[in-house]
Amino acid sequence: MSQTPPPSPADGVEVTPALLRGWPLPQPGGGKESRGRTLIVGGSAETPGAVLLAAEAALRSGAGKLQVATAASVAPALSVAVPEALVRGLEETPAGAVAASSAVERIADLAGEADSVLVGPGLADPPEAGRLLRLLLPHVSCPLVVDALALAAVREDVTCLAPLAGRVVLTPNQQELAITLHRDEEDHEADEWLRDAALELAARSGAVVSVGGVTSYVAAPDGRVWVDRSGGAGLGVSGSGDVRAGLVAGLVARGADVAQAAVWAAHVHGRAGERLASQIGRLGFLARELLPTVPPVVAEIEQ
Repeated sequence: MSQTPPPSPADGVEVTPALLRGWPLPQPGGGKESRGRTLIVGGSAETPGAVLLAAEAALRSGAGKLQVATAASVAPALSVAVPEALVRGLEETPAGAVAASSAVERIADLAGEADSVLVGPGLADPPEAGRLLRLLLPHVSCPLVVDALALAAVREDVTCLAPLAGRVVLTPNQQELAITLHRDEEDHEADEWLRDAALELAARSGAVVSVGGVTSYVAAPDGRVWVDRSGGAGLGVSGSGDVRAGLVAGLVARGADVAQAAVWAAHVHGRAGERLASQIGRLGFLARELLPTVPPVVAEIEQ
């Protein structure tokens, strides 16, 4: 059982390798079942890459078994791109988005057996994505990560996650955070705004909220907040948030507490970006290039 950090000071706890070493991840066992099973639900006919990035991130962070549910038209290609995963195709709307009602029928069994579920990367059509999450919730008893357009369900009803209180992480970007709170977006990149908005959404939803920017914040419903200054401008690139959400799901699957998983994922994501910035340049590295750096970054932190 990992230690729980003390309550946060008003401005938040600074995340450092020393802090994380004092809050160690669960030690893995020898078999894949001991590191948990994660289900990732996302993608569409036009955005299969997002779920691919999240899926590989979950494995790179240590999850033992991977299951992916995505739009039927891209499922065969995805099963080849991630040969480690079980890939299940889902019926699509005429526009190529995952069709919520039939999707839930297809994945209820996978959700019920999972150790973590991530919903959102690459989903299209906000109303359909929100409906998918709402319909799936009764079938989920494990920790849940909600990302991207699936946050539409929280925007519509901020209390919808109450049945999973204490077992949910929300991973909005800055714009999605503003939209979810029905806020104006003009100041959504200011550090103080991000911290306060993350705390508000955490308190109202009962979920841990992890939002990245130049400075990243992880806020818990009880008022704890962690501040992570790792990373850099290079992480502001398409697919980066999908990697971060996948890291959270993978860490939860292997047994981390939801707050711990969110804090570790934010720092590992940031440190991976710093490593690429030193190798490639401050800007111009790709989200997919973050993935191979995750295991060595985790190992470095744990030393």
